[in-house]
Amino acid sequence: MYQEPFELEFNWLHIQYEESSQFQETYGFAGNQGAVNLEGILIRPKGVTSKTLCIFMHPASTLQLLPVPRSLAARGVHVLCAASRYAKNDTALILEKVLFDLGAYIRHAKEVLGYEKVVLVGWSGGGSLTLMYQAQAESPTITQTPAGDPVDIKGAGLIPADALVFQAAHISRAQLLLDNIDPSVLDEFDPDKRNPELDIYNPANPNQPPYSADFIAAYRVAQRARIDKIRTRVLETLNDLKSRGTAELERPFVTHRTFADPRFLDPTLDPNDRKPRWSYVGNPETANTGPVALGRFATLRAWLSQWSIEDTNADGVRNAAKISVPLLAIENSADDAVPPYHTPSIYAAAGSEDKTYHVIEGGTHYYAGQPDHLEKVVAKQLSWLSSHSLFDV
Repeated sequence: MYQEPFELEFNWLHIQYEESSQFQETYGFAGNQGAVNLEGILIRPKGVTSKTLCIFMHPASTLQLLPVPRSLAARGVHVLCAASRYAKNDTALILEKVLFDLGAYIRHAKEVLGYEKVVLVGWSGGGSLTLMYQAQAESPTITQTPAGDPVDIKGAGLIPADALVFQAAHISRAQLLLDNIDPSVLDEFDPDKRNPELDIYNPANPNQPPYSADFIAAYRVAQRARIDKIRTRVLETLNDLKSRGTAELERPFVTHRTFADPRFLDPTLDPNDRKPRWSYVGNPETANTGPVALGRFATLRAWLSQWSIEDTNADGVRNAAKISVPLLAIENSADDAVPPYHTPSIYAAAGSEDKTYHVIEGGTHYYAGQPDHLEKVVAKQLSWLSSHSLFDV
């Protein structure tokens, strides 16, 4: 039954917990005092109580301005948009540390705010994060970061969520980078040195869409080769710094041209309803060299944790197999960010006996300018929450 929207109230939430670090990772006063400071926005419908809290979290983005959290709250759901310590800057982001942040929010929700149930809603990059968190909360195994730094996930006492929503989300940041990295780059320090036959944005490239199977196969091999070269350099540099025994502990670097998935230009590859030559950040050719493309700026440790397909602990397929709680997986058929195979792969791998798959036909990544699609996805989430006794308005 349709429910007229409730008026919303927004409350700033601050959580602090102690943590020591080898060096400062985040800018400003709050990041340099032997403590982690977290900020979230609690969005609640006025006059509506709830025993369940839906937590939206992304490793680096803040989510309170997205349409889905607000629309859910307007229908009676209590929502927390939780920012990690690395809000709006993933340069030094260590995913293993973000698990501590998410765990702090869940503990606060249950022990301080008094919620009985917590649903993790993993949208976009939050999908692989929520799967990683839940896998480690149910059966913790991680004792160090991919860089070899100790991180006691096993001893953290992470509280498992009661259900998960995987919405318009990717398998992992590492898999997304592998899907998107531009293999035409021949010199990591001079992005103008490129193989023209692998440069999909070069109009003189003899390989044009629709691409041949042979070209795509060669392109994917070259993408993996570039990732492997970057990984080798990262490991060698990190090991060199460690061997020096000096106060130089970390080094940032730039990875050029990281937004070149052929699917952007060829809608016959993994076909769905996406708009050709477009992406969630606009023209993909522009994004390929712009400041906000995948993994553009990273430290050595952050690259291994987030972007290395060989090293990341956030492999969504592997982590999905370890979860047992109810799962709702939502695919947008016109998603202009997440490749079409990602959500089905997560759903197939999920260890949950209770799992549901739903497609929002024609939905884009943000549902921008799509009020009808937004209403459909909110209605689906409400019905699913209700069927699991997690929503009763």
